[in-house]
Amino acid sequence: MTEAEIVRMLRKYYEGLFPKTCPNCGRCFETLREYILVSQRLWPSLNYDIELGNYRTLKPLGGLAMANCVCGSTLALSSRRIPLKQTHLCMEWIKSEIARRGLSAEQVLDHLRDLVRNQVLAETQQSPP
Repeated sequence: MTEAEIVRMLRKYYEGLFPKTCPNCGRCFETLREYILVSQRLWPSLNYDIELGNYRTLKPLGGLAMANCVCGSTLALSSRRIPLKQTHLCMEWIKSEIARRGLSAEQVLDHLRDLVRNQVLAETQQSPP
């Protein structure tokens, strides 16, 4: 997979997690875009399978991208439910990028997170007809 394909796959997956409601204050984030605009991003992104050195697991633990709601409560977007085939393709790409670029897993994960966020924010919000 190419970086662009990984970003498209991740974006589609994360957009499917919305609407998302803060369990503390009840604020509902209708879209990924709204979530990105309103919440405060926390660093770094992490993936438990990568931390365990398991890039081909049959039962992914997944990873987390965390942010704070406006109320201060921590929210997390999990990659645990990405279909296994897509998970393996993504993990293979991440592993190759870690080796090729000489970066840490956190740096590659945050790079992907930045690309998804930037792509979502670059599009103008379309109003319904």
